[in-house]
Amino acid sequence: MVTSARNIGLIVAVTLMTLMLISRPLVLAGKVSDLTRGGTFYVPAYSHVYHGDKEKPFYVTTTLSIRNVDPAHPITVHEINYHDFKGQLLRKCIEKPVLIGPQGSEEVIIRESDRSGGFGAHFIVRWKSGREVNPPIMETVIIGSSGQQGISFTSRGVAIREH
Repeated sequence: MVTSARNIGLIVAVTLMTLMLISRPLVLAGKVSDLTRGGTFYVPAYSHVYHGDKEKPFYVTTTLSIRNVDPAHPITVHEINYHDFKGQLLRKCIEKPVLIGPQGSEEVIIRESDRSGGFGAHFIVRWKSGREVNPPIMETVIIGSSGQQGISFTSRGVAIREH
């Protein structure tokens, strides 16, 4: 049986198209986020995590990182509020709005000695922009050490809708 170059080209084209259609959901999972003019984020934070059979608290330092990933436009953070495990406001972390330039960042640190938040502590962050921009990344970096033991992990914020 003789297969022509045209048939081989057709088979290759159909195979590639099939692979593209099958892999489309995987490509979309990494797509650029929809542009927006602002929003509110819930970002998990921790005063401590538990370890051992007796659920001993392991106290940690939490750093909130707010990153403006838009390459061309600033964003303004209007509120960064720190809440405890019951949802009660512990403190307002900024006094006035903070402008974050393109690809810039802002941070808030909750020290290891501040144990007020508990295991379910979190930040509520409200931000806006004068134009549509890529939404920022908001995450916490949690680090602690005691003697020979150390722990570190990150937690990503999620956009929430408020009523």
